[in-house]
Amino acid sequence: MVTNDKYFIAFASIDDISSNFIGKLYKHFNGDIKKAWESDEAQLKEIEGLQRRSVQKFLASRDKTDIDKAFNYILENNINYLTIENENYPKLLKEINEPPLNLFYLGDLTRCNFDKCLAVVGSRNASNSSKKVLKNIMSELKQTDLCIVSGLALGADTQAHMCAIENNLSTIAVIGGGFNNLYPQQNKELFKDIVNKYGVVMSESWPDFEPIAWRFPHRNRIVNGLSKGTLVIEAKLKSGAIITANMCLDEGHELMCIPGDILNPNTEGIYHLLKNGATMVTCANDILDALNWNMPTKKKQEITNLNLNDYEQKIYEYVAVNNPNFDDIMIKTSLSSDEILLHLTTLELKGLIKQVEGSRYTVT
Repeated sequence: MVTNDKYFIAFASIDDISSNFIGKLYKHFNGDIKKAWESDEAQLKEIEGLQRRSVQKFLASRDKTDIDKAFNYILENNINYLTIENENYPKLLKEINEPPLNLFYLGDLTRCNFDKCLAVVGSRNASNSSKKVLKNIMSELKQTDLCIVSGLALGADTQAHMCAIENNLSTIAVIGGGFNNLYPQQNKELFKDIVNKYGVVMSESWPDFEPIAWRFPHRNRIVNGLSKGTLVIEAKLKSGAIITANMCLDEGHELMCIPGDILNPNTEGIYHLLKNGATMVTCANDILDALNWNMPTKKKQEITNLNLNDYEQKIYEYVAVNNPNFDDIMIKTSLSSDEILLHLTTLELKGLIKQVEGSRYTVT
């Protein structure tokens, strides 16, 4: 409901209150975001774990917030959003201990396969050798429909996004501040490329919020939460990548590491994780095996000369890799059943796809 959306957006517009604070209110009021927003001081004092200082900050900020103005700002600036009540909210992310109640995003969600998200994290000072290994592994994943998730930071994050783009994989960048305060500025062009062509950029933060230090661990939980597994390519023993790795383990997701030079201090964290049960990765199949994902045996056919519209092309590419059923296609494309039926019929008449056993579709 748009009415509820306004309250989620209003909460997001208040600086200096954490997602943990908002989540506790939402849970206390049994998922009624309007009641959470309109709660008074006496009601807030009943909620276990809320600090008095945070309550006072919230009440003071709320009284100054125009919820319609905040909501219209998002709409007028063409910023997309997903509340936890939206049917397109990523299922895996919803299952984490502290899911974000609202996510802002730029780009096209349909580019990303949220069922096969792989987080890639590591050092901001990643070595050339680790970047080369990652590049080789990503090239082996070229014919899959994996979506690479990272944080758009310098070093390992940047390499992860760029390798995804080079190998025609979709990618999600989760940033620590708002869209209007991109950090680091060196990745401005990469930010634009992801938004315009290759995936989405997401943020829990209001567009004008600064990328201050405490926001990054909160960002890391989203990177991990979107992903069935996390691949660490280099990390010191005390680092943001290790924090993300521990979050991965806490949520019961698959943790994987690329081994490196034992004399490199950036591999201390890697070998610590490997000694404690992380899966060693030296090739793409190690990732696919750990996550129980199959490598497609058939490459996508060239479709540049098939005269398909955008939706037909997306459906054809999805069928080529996944052999999906009708419901899978509906979830992937967010189109109506009538629209999907029309596009499937067109592709069948052109001799490009066919229906097989189990009501699934495959390329001919």
